[in-house]
Amino acid sequence: MRVGITILPEDRWATAAPKWEAAEQLGFDHAWTYDHLVWGGLPDAPWFGTTPTLTAAAMVTSTIGLGTFVTSPNFRHPVTFSRDVLSLDDISGGRFLCGMGTGGDLDSTLLGDSYTLRERTDRFAEFARLLDRILREDHVTYDGKFFSANDARSLPGCVQQPRVPFLIAANGPKGMKLAAELGQGWVTYGKPDGTEEEWWASLASLGARMSETLEQAGRGDEEGFQRHLNLDPFRRSSFESVGRFEDLVGRAGELGFTDVITHWPRSSEPYEASVETMETVAAEVLPRLKVS
Repeated sequence: MRVGITILPEDRWATAAPKWEAAEQLGFDHAWTYDHLVWGGLPDAPWFGTTPTLTAAAMVTSTIGLGTFVTSPNFRHPVTFSRDVLSLDDISGGRFLCGMGTGGDLDSTLLGDSYTLRERTDRFAEFARLLDRILREDHVTYDGKFFSANDARSLPGCVQQPRVPFLIAANGPKGMKLAAELGQGWVTYGKPDGTEEEWWASLASLGARMSETLEQAGRGDEEGFQRHLNLDPFRRSSFESVGRFEDLVGRAGELGFTDVITHWPRSSEPYEASVETMETVAAEVLPRLKVS
């Protein structure tokens, strides 16, 4: 089991940099930040750009994976974003992980656009497929329903070949099919609409559906397909106690997840917890997970 941690882009860099450095030093396998203009969980909070944040994080780390959790077409275009991807992959020395999904509701209207949920889903599929082409090919021309490209270039290409990993967030059948088609992995937060036990039941159901979708696509987990679980879907921290963290990770493993992603503890909700508890988890639990 690999464990990742999300550091929200809410702090000035003088405060944020030590967190990214510590994430690597504590032994987390990957570190992430949200890719929003405004996040619904903290709509009035300070907020910084994702690409500059990950660029800076790459400069203060050397081994940990760095990713978007998750990017979307709400305010991004595949052609312009492809240059950000190439840069992040290069500056990090091949450590960039491209998490992507349909995106949040708030972001979907900030640029003045208005799409139905079905349109947003279709738009994301077109975004992901075009980004995949641009990162794999040079001289891409495309005219789609939502996006176009006119001789889009991709030099010098990704450090990670044939391109950076796509980790596709999905709970519905269309998104899962896209993950099976393009993704090196799948990201889910389940369906946190009821109790925590109901959430676990939803994860079991989604995991089975993902397996069926992979089989239908002629793929299987044995090919290294990753399954990433957001451990904090209720915006409650998995670092509330060492015992809670161990329980969550254990149950995730039983359901076939290869990776879990939690959040750097905050002093208030959401994700309120103690940094000391996180450090204890890193010292006592993470080493056992790496050898299990």
